[in-house]
Amino acid sequence: MESRDAFTAEIRAAAAALRQSAAALEALLDGPDRATHSNDDADPVRLLADACLDGLSEAARVESRVAALNVRLAAGYVHLAEVLAGPAATPRDCTAREMSAVAEVAGVLTVSERSASALISDALALTTWLPLTLEALGSGRVSWQHARIMVNEAAGLPPAAAGCLEAHFLDPNASSPARACFAGELAPGRFRAKARTWRERHHPDSIEARHTRSAADRRVEFVPDRDGMAWLNTYLPAATAAGIFDRLTAASRALQGPAEARTLAQLRADVAATVLLRGGSGRSAGIAAGGADAHASQTVAGNTAAGVPVPRAQVLVTVPVLSLLGITEEPAMLDGYGPIPPSMARALVAGGADSFYRVLIDPRDGAPLEIGRTSYRIPKAMRYWLRLRDAKCTFPACNNPSLDTDADHLLAWADGGTTGINNLGQPCRKHHRLKHTTAWQPTPATPQKPPDWISPTGRHYRSEQQDWEPPAWPESLPPLAAASGPPLLEHAAGV
Repeated sequence: MESRDAFTAEIRAAAAALRQSAAALEALLDGPDRATHSNDDADPVRLLADACLDGLSEAARVESRVAALNVRLAAGYVHLAEVLAGPAATPRDCTAREMSAVAEVAGVLTVSERSASALISDALALTTWLPLTLEALGSGRVSWQHARIMVNEAAGLPPAAAGCLEAHFLDPNASSPARACFAGELAPGRFRAKARTWRERHHPDSIEARHTRSAADRRVEFVPDRDGMAWLNTYLPAATAAGIFDRLTAASRALQGPAEARTLAQLRADVAATVLLRGGSGRSAGIAAGGADAHASQTVAGNTAAGVPVPRAQVLVTVPVLSLLGITEEPAMLDGYGPIPPSMARALVAGGADSFYRVLIDPRDGAPLEIGRTSYRIPKAMRYWLRLRDAKCTFPACNNPSLDTDADHLLAWADGGTTGINNLGQPCRKHHRLKHTTAWQPTPATPQKPPDWISPTGRHYRSEQQDWEPPAWPESLPPLAAASGPPLLEHAAGV
């Protein structure tokens, strides 16, 4: 009886939240008309535009609340079906009942049994051991996509670790909350990257052991697609894949110019195909810049592409000092990817791989400490610092990595802006153009925080921040004093 009352109360609360959202949407529809009658100076078009955006925001909360209601109803039905059926006599009976429940939910929702099974699995996870995520979904603070990502990333973690993952992104009062990047403030793809990084750092199993198991599965896959196209997928160690991709990017950028009509993505594909099929010898029209020059058909070989030197790829590897020394086994961070095993980072640093730049982090607070580089140039150090601070384009929900971005003065040089970390951002080329051709504008930055963005309607969109955290300190070593003052890297970058 008590369990039934609790379930009923949850459903009633979810229904009440939906009614609240419906009332808010109705108020938004009436709001602009009332405002125009009460204030003759108000711009009715602007008011209606604002109401549309507010309505979209409220509609998103409605979708989240509906998803939370579906979760409670699906989980409730599964539990009640078990009670009605009684104890299963054999494992076969148990499997049959599960199949029956899935088929029933699929029929009610008019979806495939696969989709119904996924919904039931996610619903049971959320109602059983991810209460913060379900509460955030029901209040509209996260979307169904965010909730599913949380379920996927928490899978395989012990209950305590799963609770810490939830608290990190959803509880501002947690012992170690996310830095300005709670789950609902991130696009789902960006939240997945953040959650995966946290999971790798805090997984109870060593990343070395998990990487060793996964490396045995490396392979190349050919996947046919429509319209005479196909995918060629490679599953490789992260450092290898990152080095290949960045080298392709560097080679492709070298081919760009006024006579080259292909996009960067198309150039990457053509460079890769030429290297793989031609092996760096012969001539290939696939690399030619539209046939503009006779010598432009030269293939990629070594450090040249179409007769143009290929810039060296520049990949940052952020390594805890104690991990580099072999004292701890904490993951390192590979720019554009995420956590990698410390043995991989040590090999990249010790092996002299010229495409990888080592970044040491302070064992006291996890902040960047020093960049290893072969030559001292302040603009280059500033660029590296921007990549460390921002990791990607800072525009809301943009996922373009650092190598596809431009260093940009937030306040233009002509308007008195300085060349310092506080006045630099790295938008991708698309959002760089958006800044200069529309009313979208970045806010000031700091050495630790990328710029936020202000939209033409005046809405403030917060930027992501790197979720640095102090590395684990071995019990065998004496306590270390807390960090004081700015990271040494700020001085190296000319701040």
